[in-house]
Amino acid sequence: MVTKANKPGLDLGRAFQEAAAQFRGLDMNKPGQWPPLPKITAYAVVAVLVVVAGWFLVISDATDTLQAERDREPALKQDYRSKLTQAVNLEELRKQKLQVEEYVTQLEKQLPGKAEMDALLSDINQAGLGRGLQFELFRPGQVAVKEYYAELPISIKVSGRYHDIGAFTADVANLSRIVTLHNLVLTAPSGRDAQAGSGLLAMEATARTYRYLDAAEVAEQRKAAAEAAKKKSGATK
Repeated sequence: MVTKANKPGLDLGRAFQEAAAQFRGLDMNKPGQWPPLPKITAYAVVAVLVVVAGWFLVISDATDTLQAERDREPALKQDYRSKLTQAVNLEELRKQKLQVEEYVTQLEKQLPGKAEMDALLSDINQAGLGRGLQFELFRPGQVAVKEYYAELPISIKVSGRYHDIGAFTADVANLSRIVTLHNLVLTAPSGRDAQAGSGLLAMEATARTYRYLDAAEVAEQRKAAAEAAKKKSGATK
């Protein structure tokens, strides 16, 4: 009678012992001579380390960049809506721009140029003489140059009757060029005129007129502003 031989079972203990034996006595300076199992284990460890390093060095930075872009998304959407509204109303905005430019041009026409300042000063003087006022002082001051215009203060002192002085101030306000009066002081005369009951008053004021800057003056102002900003930046550093 023939009997079948039983197949030997898998001996796990023996397999673990053989695997452990491959890790004993490894020469760390000669990894090429290691048994197969330590080599495979070393390759696996290196691969895991590469993946982890790649995560922290590459993928983590990419994640931070992605989150930063997501944070920018609401602001970009709002900016898009704003620009979309402007694009829809582009024609209306262009019309408003033209209206503003026309208004600015009209205002500039009320500002005399450098060559017209003498004529304007003469107009102010003639406005007072035309009302029968007597000029006791008419002294232009130092020109103050601003960013886009220049300002000329004029110290004046006139004497005359109350209604004539009022008419003079109205004439100055109605000049074709912009002239403003500041620090008005009305005083009654003293001494002989007061005793005579002449009814005269004295008015002291500062008249300020303005002129636009020519191209050379504008360029000089911009250059001075740029140099001042550069010095300020250097001082801050």
